[in-house]
Amino acid sequence: MKKPSNKLQGIISISSKGTGYVAIGEEKNKGQDPEIDFKHLNTALHGDMVEIILHPKGRERQTAEVSKIISRAKMSFTGVLEQEHKMFFLKPDDTKMYTDILIPEKMLHGAKAGQKVFVEIISWQDPRKAPEGKVVKVLGRPGDNNVEMHAIAIEKGFDAELPDKVELEAKKIKQSGIGEKDYVGRRDFRGVLTFTIDPSDAKDFDDAISFRVLSSLNKEGVGGGNAKNHHPAYGTPPQKGGEVYEIGIHIADVSHYVKVGSELDQEARERGTSVYLVDRTIPMLPEILSNDLCSLVPHKDRLTMSAVFVIDKNARVVNEWYGRTVIHSKKRFTYEEAGESIKKPSALFHKELSILNNLAKKLTKERFREGAISLDQEEVKFVLNKNGTPLKVIKKERGDSNRLIEEFMLLANKKVARVLSPKDKSNKEGVSIYRVHDLPSKEKMIDLAFFLRSLGHKVSLREGIIPTYEINKLLESLAGKNEADTVHRAVIRSMAKAIYSTKNIGHYGLAFAYYTHFTSPIRRYPDIMVHRLLANFLAGKKIGREKLHEYEKIARISSEQEKRATDAERASIKYKQVEYMSLRKGEKFEGIISGITEWGLYVEEIETKCEGMVRVKDMTDDFYVFNEKKLEMVGQKKKKKYRFGDRVLIKVKGVDLERKTIDYILI
Repeated sequence: MKKPSNKLQGIISISSKGTGYVAIGEEKNKGQDPEIDFKHLNTALHGDMVEIILHPKGRERQTAEVSKIISRAKMSFTGVLEQEHKMFFLKPDDTKMYTDILIPEKMLHGAKAGQKVFVEIISWQDPRKAPEGKVVKVLGRPGDNNVEMHAIAIEKGFDAELPDKVELEAKKIKQSGIGEKDYVGRRDFRGVLTFTIDPSDAKDFDDAISFRVLSSLNKEGVGGGNAKNHHPAYGTPPQKGGEVYEIGIHIADVSHYVKVGSELDQEARERGTSVYLVDRTIPMLPEILSNDLCSLVPHKDRLTMSAVFVIDKNARVVNEWYGRTVIHSKKRFTYEEAGESIKKPSALFHKELSILNNLAKKLTKERFREGAISLDQEEVKFVLNKNGTPLKVIKKERGDSNRLIEEFMLLANKKVARVLSPKDKSNKEGVSIYRVHDLPSKEKMIDLAFFLRSLGHKVSLREGIIPTYEINKLLESLAGKNEADTVHRAVIRSMAKAIYSTKNIGHYGLAFAYYTHFTSPIRRYPDIMVHRLLANFLAGKKIGREKLHEYEKIARISSEQEKRATDAERASIKYKQVEYMSLRKGEKFEGIISGITEWGLYVEEIETKCEGMVRVKDMTDDFYVFNEKKLEMVGQKKKKKYRFGDRVLIKVKGVDLERKTIDYILI
């Protein structure tokens, strides 16, 4: 039967005003996703997969109503429990949740009015009535830092506490430690200079780098190696007389401890990732593994899975080796310490770090020559007191040491992906998990081009896409200028999202034909999977195509969890930004216009990145109208214009901690 043309399926997005929009992916509806008013939502919630019926098309926007909920995105919400007479209900924190949730007295489970709680909807049949729910967890007093951070995490699906059975399993593994049998079949790098470079506040060290100068290559390449479980080196010999370097990228061998089907494995698979909030980490694995036995701490033997490269002075990989190893890190560098060592000839490991830095710069240059896009954004970090109150905000510095680590991790990820991929189309066997990044949609690229041209920047469209070299050139030219961050964000928004998949389509942003995630198995589940796949490959074991469905499911869950973790991280930053400005009402700041809508200007404070809104109703010096074509706000009498990237002086008018909003006024 042919599906009726007025019935469509899609994911519903719901605005804070309770209006729904369904992306149905049809060209003719570009920019005009069907709109569903509050009374036609029929219990649909933000993110649900729904079936809709289109209303007869009138002159205005296409409207519709929800006819069926196909699958729910989420049914649990945090918020403050309130009471009216003998009725209890949850006022959800989520601004996209447009209705309160009634809590029958027998479902309170000890919760009291005024507390922040986590509630699950248990029944919602009639859209004219509020849903019924039950209290799953009492979180504590609203406004308390620990309570608010816990609420942000648990709403996104990440409980701060791991199940007891998972912690117990990890404890047993920790007690066993590293025994003699664990060294068997591993290549020994304990005598080779090895170190880690991480943020100053890092506790879990996924990756280490080993370095040595080779005077020549032997038959095995990479200085030999007697471990059975390895992939032999191959490549082209370096130029005669040229110095060559053996660089090992050693990654915590988490898969050695986390076995398929174990409690640890199932929990890590469901979580998918660690979550990094403003003031804490919610680890994917118990801390006795993530911060101890698996962490590549200095001065202790640690088991690793390694990608080892022989690289010539032009940063060309001439030999490569993969296998299980054991290392003994000589030094734990912070990024700042490593940066100093690169600069100072008298500093520890200056020569080695300088060579690595020069090679990394050549790898970066090659990447951008191949079409990679510069997507680094300026980030901020909060300095908090013991109660979690933000005292000040500092900008995160990205120096040579950060980029050095980034380039060698990219190299390892790229090379491992290539090793695990079929070498030609006739070889259909084998399954792998890739990190893929699709081409941007032509619609988003056209929107980006329109936006950039409205700011006075010349860009071209080739087959519907702005060439990457033009984007890089533009971003480079804007360095240090007012509108740099705004343009950068617009570029990022125009891109597809990188995801995990068993189908390799390459990575557009990095300009890699093959790419995976191999370098962070302590904090990402797909990396554990890639380690297992690599171990099987090295042992000559084939992964049958029957595993494809299972691995694709893991890839999908990991992609979804990654998005939730990112949302939680952003929500925690936003909460701290609002809290920071709540202590500065009436204070004056300098800001940059980061967005313009018909109801006002979004302004980002320069130092702290605290974004708030200057509402049109508060712009009292004139009557302002939004010019959508030119993306500017124009005063009708004085003709004063406000545009993206303009610097403005602002004052904090007020904040709403519950809704996480800041109101500014212009001065």
